[in-house]
Amino acid sequence: MNKGKQDSGAKYIKIQVIGGELPGPVLAQRAGSFGIQIKKVGEDIKNATAEFKGLKIVVELAIEAGKVGIELHPSTSVLLIKALKEVPRDRKKVKNIKHDGDLSLSDVIEVARKIRFKSFSKQLSGTVKEVLGTCYSIGCTVEGKTPKEVTQLINSGEIRIPVE
Repeated sequence: MNKGKQDSGAKYIKIQVIGGELPGPVLAQRAGSFGIQIKKVGEDIKNATAEFKGLKIVVELAIEAGKVGIELHPSTSVLLIKALKEVPRDRKKVKNIKHDGDLSLSDVIEVARKIRFKSFSKQLSGTVKEVLGTCYSIGCTVEGKTPKEVTQLINSGEIRIPVE
């Protein structure tokens, strides 16, 4: 639904929700004037974000003639945490956790391919380095090495990243 935003008569709303949960009152405040059924849209968002249970995710709603299209925009950190296959945490009880899991390089490359469209890098290797920076931020390792070590190995040519 992103293509031709200016040409279509659709209205777009972006909200941040917790995956697998009903959105808060923000949805009603932003979408109430469009004449859509907020309760039904809330259930649709809950079902669409079920695979990202417990993680914050940006949802874009395209509203046109009473019909609502839902598009998910997960961040790099959300995609990495999902790739770590961690069990969902209870947000009210567990705060500020470090994700100390281990990813394979193929998982990192897969995440880089998913976010490639919003990267400013010219090549996939640059996008992989961006993803490795996020790995460092959330605290996970890549094939037993720190993300900084993997970045140095890519820069030195010891690890080759495919062109696309």
